[in-house]
Amino acid sequence: MYKKSHRSLAWVSMVAFFSGYCGPVSATAESGPEFYLDEVVVTGTRSSRTLSDTPVRTEVVTSRELEKTHARNVAEALENVPGLQLREIHGKAGQEVWMQGISADRVLILVDGLPMTATTGSAVDVSQLALLNVKRIEVVKGAGSAQYGSAAIGGVINIITRDIKPGISGELTLDGGSYGDQNPGAENPDLARYGARASVDMASKELRLRLSGSHQHTDGLDPEPATWARPGDEYDRNQFSSRLEWLPSDGQRLFAELGYFDEASGSRFLTSKAGTTLKQGKEEDVERWRAVVGGEHTLSDQQTLDWNLLREELQDDTYKYSAFGRFDQREASQALSQASVSTEVSAGEYHLLMVGADFYHETLEQTMGGATELVGGERTRNSKELWFQDTWMPTERWEWVAGLRGQYDSDFGDHYAPKISTRYELTPGWAASQYLRASWSGGYRVPNLKERYFRFDHSQLGYVVQGNADLRPEVSQNLQLGWGVNYLSAGWFEINAYQNLIDDLIQTQFDPIATDIRGDGVDVHRYANVDKARTRGVETTAGWQFAPGWELTAGYTYTDAEDRATGKALPKRPRHQARLGLDGVAGVPGLSWSVRLRNQSSEFVDTNEAMKSPGYTTVDLKLNQALGDNLRLFAGIDNVTDKQRDFDDSDDFGPVSGRFVYLGATLGFAK
Repeated sequence: MYKKSHRSLAWVSMVAFFSGYCGPVSATAESGPEFYLDEVVVTGTRSSRTLSDTPVRTEVVTSRELEKTHARNVAEALENVPGLQLREIHGKAGQEVWMQGISADRVLILVDGLPMTATTGSAVDVSQLALLNVKRIEVVKGAGSAQYGSAAIGGVINIITRDIKPGISGELTLDGGSYGDQNPGAENPDLARYGARASVDMASKELRLRLSGSHQHTDGLDPEPATWARPGDEYDRNQFSSRLEWLPSDGQRLFAELGYFDEASGSRFLTSKAGTTLKQGKEEDVERWRAVVGGEHTLSDQQTLDWNLLREELQDDTYKYSAFGRFDQREASQALSQASVSTEVSAGEYHLLMVGADFYHETLEQTMGGATELVGGERTRNSKELWFQDTWMPTERWEWVAGLRGQYDSDFGDHYAPKISTRYELTPGWAASQYLRASWSGGYRVPNLKERYFRFDHSQLGYVVQGNADLRPEVSQNLQLGWGVNYLSAGWFEINAYQNLIDDLIQTQFDPIATDIRGDGVDVHRYANVDKARTRGVETTAGWQFAPGWELTAGYTYTDAEDRATGKALPKRPRHQARLGLDGVAGVPGLSWSVRLRNQSSEFVDTNEAMKSPGYTTVDLKLNQALGDNLRLFAGIDNVTDKQRDFDDSDDFGPVSGRFVYLGATLGFAK
């Protein structure tokens, strides 16, 4: 693993070196508008709107925020967004995203509007997605099935990449840090975690090319070096991507993308069997290939046409080991093919019409020791979908967006998902511009192939999860209602109330019969439809840019989630979450600092409501020093207060990693 790590680090560094010219650091050169609500977003309406004007409430992680907080991957980029939960993926060194009390397998992750394949269970591991050429990340909460299909029943996260720059330009970022006395190595100052990201753009008038690479490495985490088990896994992650564009004439763009990702990870743990404690480990290799071709065409002043073809393949191989050798060697592969086309037409002065079609084909295969673990071998799913949206602006103060998606699934037949959103300007022309937003949508999610046929083996942690071919689709209704105010493009405040009503919610349930049959102390869980569930709550966000270089941001989320059949709380949903950020400048030219505070209350660990995971608070400190236009040095301390879970308490879901101190630098290139 380590030889592979060093080769990858060298390759990433060479990508930037070969550009050969110094110039502005790209993140600074394309930082977007200074005021948060002036950010342009596309996800909520599938068209370009500013944050303050869009009828669909959207939250953004801006390029400035990514730079100030030194985010290395999407998980780190999202951790300060109010109302989002980044939950550890059991058995892996990864994280998934929950929003508004909805779990990660109902949150759709997009890259430039195209879906990512779930990397574990039924959710995307967002820590695997490096921040290569990311301009911003848009978050839309609530059912997005009418616009983005079945997987968006809980919300959408869209990772938007920046345009290829003219001329020749590039960027190289290096960073590394230490967990102190929790480093697995014998020397505390060792670099327990380090990474590199590089990108080169080359563009003429008609042809544009981008090459990018990223490497992330960690030795893991070892709070108790004298023991075999380690709560923090070691891993090496490599990500490479390329994009080629051809612009034959004004308003015409053809593009092709090719991306590759691999991860090699290892974990160590203790298991008990027949009263004996055994030292065991798990090795996992993940490999993903992603290819996209597409086009963007301006047909006239009133009409545009976009199309794309996507193919993504994911291979996940694991095995366990002990002093007696390897066992449980498992291979899983899945593939996604998608073809999409859409057109946008201006219909008169007050309407903007959009029509599109999506076609999906998915496959899943899994073997254990060469024998299939899926009933009938390889499983497939097909879907044909047609969607329509009308944006209507009857007055300058009022806007409506209505949409409908029809889906025909090869296993579950047809279904229709509607959505309607509106925004009303309360005080046009005032210094304190006030507005109302409201949205109602119907969500729909078919059980994915993993939930129906996959065998998710975490027996090293004492449990396995088995698929259920008899699952029914989930259906939901989502309501959002909010009020906001924007004061002189210097301060803002928004409050939003929401409710999600979900029928036939798919959850894992303990299967006592299968557990008894297995007879080795490992609990068997199976996917099942819970009759009804409800999540509701209130979210607030606020910001104030009170002086040049100074900004205060805050957010609070209240969540009430329950099983409507039993009246009991849904587990792993903290009732209270808070976020606080403060950015400022120091007396040294080019030096700035940022503080990020995150707090969440206790949460039930299961549906019995007998045990709670304790609440916690973490604080991060970030420093940035600009040295001219071409070089930026940065440093930080994550989890300053060194808050960690109790590793002897299985009901503690607090942070795994303690205090992490790091340094880094970003160098820009251009000609």
